[in-house]
Amino acid sequence: MKRALITGITGQDGSYLAELLLDKGYEVYGMVRRSSSENFGRIEHIREKIKLVQADLLDQFSIISAVKESNPDEIYNLAAQTFVPTSWAQPVLTGEFTALGVTRILEAIRHVNKDIKFYQASSSEMFGKVQEVPQKETTPLYPRSPYGVAKVYGHYITVNYRESYNIFGCSGILFNHESPRRGLEFVTRKVTYNAAKIKLGLSNELYMGNLDAKRDWGFAGDYVEAMWLMLQHDKPDNYVISMGKTHSVQELIEIAFGYLNLDWKKYVKIDERFIRPAEVDLLIGDAGKAREILKWEPKVGFEQLVKMMVDSDYKLLTCK
Repeated sequence: MKRALITGITGQDGSYLAELLLDKGYEVYGMVRRSSSENFGRIEHIREKIKLVQADLLDQFSIISAVKESNPDEIYNLAAQTFVPTSWAQPVLTGEFTALGVTRILEAIRHVNKDIKFYQASSSEMFGKVQEVPQKETTPLYPRSPYGVAKVYGHYITVNYRESYNIFGCSGILFNHESPRRGLEFVTRKVTYNAAKIKLGLSNELYMGNLDAKRDWGFAGDYVEAMWLMLQHDKPDNYVISMGKTHSVQELIEIAFGYLNLDWKKYVKIDERFIRPAEVDLLIGDAGKAREILKWEPKVGFEQLVKMMVDSDYKLLTCK
């Protein structure tokens, strides 16, 4: 039986990845921070099937202890300060978690067991002010936020340890991926949740930022399968994971509100507070390498994803 350690197991991707690995017969460990309030909602349904170990990305010794305790064949680093707007307010903390945290895990692998396979969750935000369209593994990086900058560090330190210490380190450059488990602060969930609230008469307006911003959105459940496939391949490498299609925030709003038979123009208001200091204009990925080498194929399209999230939020709100 293979063993895997997932950092960020309580997050969106961590919960889907844990389900996938359990289905494949893995013994799954999740790294969690010591906290006075537990936030295990996304993994409550599989809590009995996984083992949790306490550690913190800011504390090297605790990470080494977690790796020793779990003794994994594979480590998936999904933990980070992942919300881009927060990275402007807390750039130093974002760097500590999202950049240096990666180094601490790689150092733990180097000192405990160099045979452990490592997956680093890189991000399309690294491309930022895009240098070519679509973006692929060889596209120059030009991050436009402290979060993007920190992710670039995490990406290159993974490559560096792969080349310097022969560690099996893969970097998955994932474009935006969403699900009903997405946090309410993210734009997709903000839209679907508030559309459902308006439909139920619990609200009558939604404040948004730049409606022209475009993203390449996919389903998180599809994207975690790509993470697993990377570590099953015989050679470590970097892979872009994306749908290869771009959609604007306005299109997201139109689908969500239209699905509920609402005219979005009556409810959506623009608020300057939600416009980023430096915007990422057009992110669209070329996942040709992952499709060819890993045989990865996404199953859920954009419209299906948005409707899935609206249905989930509508159900959630009616059960409250």
